[in-house]
Amino acid sequence: MDKKVQKFLDSGLLDKYLIGATTASETVAVESFMLKHPEVQEEYNLLQDQLELAAKAQVVRPPSYTLDVILDAINEKPVIHLQSKRKISYWWSIAASIIALVFAGTSYTLYTNNQKLANENNTIVEEIFDLRDDIQQNNSKLDDVMRQFMRLNNPETEKYVLRGNNRAKDLKTVAYINPIEKSSLIDVVSLPEISEEQSYQLWAQMQDKMVNLGILDIENRKLKSVPYIEDALSLNITIEPKGGNNNASLENSVAEISLKKKDK
Repeated sequence: MDKKVQKFLDSGLLDKYLIGATTASETVAVESFMLKHPEVQEEYNLLQDQLELAAKAQVVRPPSYTLDVILDAINEKPVIHLQSKRKISYWWSIAASIIALVFAGTSYTLYTNNQKLANENNTIVEEIFDLRDDIQQNNSKLDDVMRQFMRLNNPETEKYVLRGNNRAKDLKTVAYINPIEKSSLIDVVSLPEISEEQSYQLWAQMQDKMVNLGILDIENRKLKSVPYIEDALSLNITIEPKGGNNNASLENSVAEISLKKKDK
C-alpha cells in the first residue's frame, strides 16, 4: 500500500469522517483523498459496512402493541350522558323517585368509568416502565456496538481479507485479529452458493496441523468471534461435508491468507 495512503489511514481522519466528527476543512480533505485514492474509498465503504453490521446485531425493537395501547388509553375519555330535563309533574313523589334513580344510574356510570380509566392509567404506567427498561437496554447495547467498533479499529487489530480462488470467485471474508488482546473476529461478507450437503469451514494453519475455527454461514450475517490461535501461520477456508469436518480437506481449499509473524 502507498505510504501516503497508509499514513492517511493511520491518522484516524477517516474514522472521524465516518461518525461526522471532522471539521469543514478536514471533511474537504478526506473527500478529496477518497477521490484520488480508490483504496481509501474502499476502506471507507468497509468501515460503513462494519458500523451498520454492528448496529444491526444489537438492535432490539419494543413490542408492536405498545404504541396502540398508549394511544387508545389517551384517547379514551369517560362520557357522561346528561339526562334531559323532565317536565315537573304533579306527582312529586314519583318525580322524586325517578330523579333518584337517574342520579343513582349516573353515579354508577361515573364510578364505573373512573374505575376503568384508573385501570387503564395503571396499564399505561406499566407500559412506560417497560419502555424505560427497553431504552436502558438499548443504550447498553449501543455502548456495546461502539466498543465493538472501536475494537475493530484498534491500531493493534490486524485486518486480513480472504478472497476466493477460481473455485469460489465471489467469496469474501474479513478476519480481525488482535494479538495483544488475543481475540479474533470474522465478518462473512459473501459466500458463493454450494450444495446443501456441503459447508464452508475456517481453519488456522499451524506448523504441523490444521485447527478447526468453525463453520461459516452467510444466512445470519454478523460479526462472529472465533478462537484465537497463537502462532498460526495462515487462515484457510475449505469446502467440507455439511456440518463440518475434523480434518481439513486441503484439496478443497477456496481461500487462504498468510498471517504476520510476531516478533518474540
